[in-house]
Amino acid sequence: MSRRATMLFALVLAPVMSLALSGKVLAEEAQRWAVNMPRGVTPVSNAIYDIHMIVFWICVVIGVVVFGVMFYSMYAHRKSRGAVAANFHENTTAEVVWTVIPALILIVMAIPATSTLLDVYDTSEAEIDIKVTGYQWKWQYEYLGEDVAYVSELATPESEIYNTAPKGQYYLQEVSEPLVLPVKTKVRFLITAKDVIHSWWVPDFGVKRDAIPGYVNETWAYVNEPGVYRGECAELCGKGHPFMPIVVNVLEKEAYNSWLAEKKTEVAAIRELTKKTFTKDELMAQGEEAYNRSCSGCHMVNGEGIPGVFPSMIGSTVTTGDTINKHLDVVVNGVAGSAMQAFGGQLSEVDLAAIITYERNAWGNDTGDVVQPIDVLKFKQGQ
Repeated sequence: MSRRATMLFALVLAPVMSLALSGKVLAEEAQRWAVNMPRGVTPVSNAIYDIHMIVFWICVVIGVVVFGVMFYSMYAHRKSRGAVAANFHENTTAEVVWTVIPALILIVMAIPATSTLLDVYDTSEAEIDIKVTGYQWKWQYEYLGEDVAYVSELATPESEIYNTAPKGQYYLQEVSEPLVLPVKTKVRFLITAKDVIHSWWVPDFGVKRDAIPGYVNETWAYVNEPGVYRGECAELCGKGHPFMPIVVNVLEKEAYNSWLAEKKTEVAAIRELTKKTFTKDELMAQGEEAYNRSCSGCHMVNGEGIPGVFPSMIGSTVTTGDTINKHLDVVVNGVAGSAMQAFGGQLSEVDLAAIITYERNAWGNDTGDVVQPIDVLKFKQGQ
């Protein structure tokens, strides 16, 4: 072997051999550079994966055959060997072959694809119905018939987002409250949106459905394995699109039933709190936490907003005006034709009262106004 060839061999293989010496590094690199779709944990995701691989290998065989014949023809019938091109026209056999074979290949691919497609849209006989509503930029989950609903929002700290702290393992994939499902149970999802088009996508479930305002899409999942599964909004839905993750916690059935019972108890407790009169300090503390969770994405933690996009909370006519009902109306019902959402159906009366109290007394607003949960409830009821 020449010296140049030896050096080239060493340069090419040295990194590969070094990587292969460490099984852990090799596994990590393989995972990092994986390009195939996940098999998933539902019957539908497994079927989709199998169809994907069938089509992939059919394409591989076709490619090998076509390029093999092409390269052989170029080699065996090259001009240097004295080959003379044949002159033929309208070969019936050839035309039949290159028509029938592709047709058979399409039929082979269409049979399992059609069967799986029918399964994808078969939402009948579901044991649990969950309404999924997309907002900019969060998800609301409502367990129909169970009187349980809550909002799931991004929980990644702003310090990580703005690079003042190291990014965690699940950067931009953490939420305040995950969707919770029982294992080996058919769950139907009714997916819609309140503002713009979103898309609810969990790759391990083989589920991706558009969330469209004024329209309800259906899909379902039957998860075979407990665990935590992550997804995201797959539709470009505005500036906060990358901050709209999905986290699903799949539990054993007993653990799920316990969680659901605790959630119902929590809902009942919040309703009782609506009747309670809070001190201003209590409302300010809870209001700051709720504001940072649900409002700071647009209006900023310091209340300054984004000039020309989201209004400032400091000294505005809404947050410092004499008419508290206007402030209640904006927060509860939103503002038509703007990015201001209606939070009346997303947050509890306690959180809404705390946020309004906080906004009217933070950042130097100092109006001294206090809004109680019962005030929010009466406003909703039109009293």
